[in-house]
Amino acid sequence: MSAPGSYQAAAGPSSVPTAPPSYEETVSVNSYYPTLPAPMPGPATGLMMGPDGKGMNLPAYYTQPVPVPNANAIAVQTVRVQQPISFFDRPVQMCCPSCNKMIVTQLSYNAGTLTWLSCRNLCLLGCMAGCCFIPFCVDALQDVDHYCPNCKALLGTYKRL
Repeated sequence: MSAPGSYQAAAGPSSVPTAPPSYEETVSVNSYYPTLPAPMPGPATGLMMGPDGKGMNLPAYYTQPVPVPNANAIAVQTVRVQQPISFFDRPVQMCCPSCNKMIVTQLSYNAGTLTWLSCRNLCLLGCMAGCCFIPFCVDALQDVDHYCPNCKALLGTYKRL
């Protein structure tokens, strides 16, 4: 005797099997378990008839079970390590650590040690009529700050001296 809906080969000389069981036959294999009628939206109250003909009380509301978090779950975190970047007097293409965008840095020139030393040396040479301030107008004698054009964060500084 076989279980209902089981897959059987055709009897006789043909060795071609019959079609697999239908969905209804497959689902009805577990028909000995009592099944409740489909839940209706909203509260369900009153007495309903079970598959054995006896009355049974249903809960006031149907709810889905809450999944229990797995204690053995492993959280995977991707860490991107960025190589140290050397800043010079030219714009640099990089990923901004503040806004995480690929950018080309904007440059800003500020007077630094080389600028002030050049000014002092020109004063010592006798350029008193304002020529000693020329190093403050020459970008090649000033320090360079690199900024992100997107979030305006200071990314690095190149000091001439």
